Amino acid sequence: MAEKLNVARRESFGKGAARRIRAEQQIPAVLYGHGEDPYHLVLPGHETALIARNPNALLELTLPEGDVHLALIKEIQRHPLKRSITHLDLIIVRKGEKVEVDIPVIISGEVVSPAIAVVELQAITLLVDALNVPEEIEIDVEGKEDGFQLFAGDVTLPQGTELVSDPELLVISVAEPRVEEESEDEAAEGETEAAEESAEEE
Repeated sequence: MAEKLNVARRESFGKGAARRIRAEQQIPAVLYGHGEDPYHLVLPGHETALIARNPNALLELTLPEGDVHLALIKEIQRHPLKRSITHLDLIIVRKGEKVEVDIPVIISGEVVSPAIAVVELQAITLLVDALNVPEEIEIDVEGKEDGFQLFAGDVTLPQGTELVSDPELLVISVAEPRVEEESEDEAAEGETEAAEESAEEE
């Protein structure tokens, strides 16, 4: 389901204008795609920030003149320290259209102890229906043991989606933590050196 936002047209431009927009708890944005001239917009800050927690959320934008556009977030720019959103790039999408999106990977279940599961690929790129973008790809690692590996080509994808990422990319690995132990020879050598240094001091 699309997240609905009432947006305004951006009337002023430049860094100073953008700062004033953000000072009013709003977010400057640009909407483009399908050969249309870009729309320079101002979005409500709090509502938009909540929606943008899911970077693949479908937006329904209502412009002041009543036009409605469906859009996906193309890029989020954030303040380097505060991490607040400073600008959004949005792309127009339409029913029946396929788009490439990066879908986050999460894991569920418990592997066999003492092994741990590691997400090697944080997101998988898929070709999906623009109006039905999955929020995440969940991979069950219940009962998996040391040495288990899952590659992109082996991931069970949501219905109606196609893999764009290289199928040979490693997505999940399961391994026991490796503790580097000092070899017996190295330990013996260290003891000998310590003894010699002690004898010299005497």
